[in-house]
Amino acid sequence: MNRSKKRERKRERVSLVARRILPSSAGPGRVLRAVDRLERWPGPDGLIIRMRSAVRAVPMGPVRDVLHGRWLGHPLHPLMVQVPVGTWLSAAVLDLMPGRRRGARTLIGVGLAAAGPAAVAGWTDWAELPREQQRVGLVHAVANIAGVSLYAGSYTARLRGREALGKSLGLAGLSVVGAGGALGGHLAYRQASGANHAEQVPHLVEPGWHRIGDVSEFPVGRAVRRRVGEVPVMVVRETENTVHVLADRCSHMAGPLSEGEIADGCVTCPWHGSVFRLADGWNVRGPATSPQPAFDTRVVDGGVEARLRHLAAEAEAEAGAA
Repeated sequence: MNRSKKRERKRERVSLVARRILPSSAGPGRVLRAVDRLERWPGPDGLIIRMRSAVRAVPMGPVRDVLHGRWLGHPLHPLMVQVPVGTWLSAAVLDLMPGRRRGARTLIGVGLAAAGPAAVAGWTDWAELPREQQRVGLVHAVANIAGVSLYAGSYTARLRGREALGKSLGLAGLSVVGAGGALGGHLAYRQASGANHAEQVPHLVEPGWHRIGDVSEFPVGRAVRRRVGEVPVMVVRETENTVHVLADRCSHMAGPLSEGEIADGCVTCPWHGSVFRLADGWNVRGPATSPQPAFDTRVVDGGVEARLRHLAAEAEAEAGAA
């Protein structure tokens, strides 16, 4: 009987601790609510506007697209941060082992050297984000700057033989960088920063040809917005019977391409300036890192029909196999 009461009291204590620590099932947890409030807080907007203008004014030329990761097909920044985070975490492990001072110090130095290029790529992406994401991204950057400063202090202390101080500063730096990384995860996975915002198109468009209107409805050289099933598309008639159709929502941040400028066989997104080729949706210039879904078109009895290009290729391959 006494054992049963002890087990019951233990379960009650565990339940109480869980309720205090874990988010309530009835709504978002405290951390998530705090970050959601940060997204809506206009306090840093004046600073954000000035910093965004400064980043955009840097004369990078084609290097800007390299830093965006257009050549890679997704943002470069998350890939680059693996080096400093990995080396600093490894240094923390070595700090727990005797006789590994030199190895830990070397790893911290490598992380410090890699942090700069990763930050440059991150700021380049940050300047082309919506305001809600820029607010979170600014705090993410501040946390990382604080973490780098702590690691710089740790490296200096170790060079001077003050190992205890170096380890303490390193542990503090890892904690701050971890908090910054959590905000980076919020940016990437909750706010979809850097995600392909046109990825869902192939999953929403039914195979086959879809009539989108009469040829006369599409003025030459002007973008017109239509729908293919549930998907908004941008239609541009180049000549009498040459019609281009792209998914309307930009792959970068879902900007309306049909409101963008048409010139030199390309369309420029009105939100962040990504440039896509009308003929095949290829992203000629960033910050978009993914091409725009493109449609094959044909004119039948005075009407324009479209089908998603890769779905058409799959259908033809299946027919050939049969």
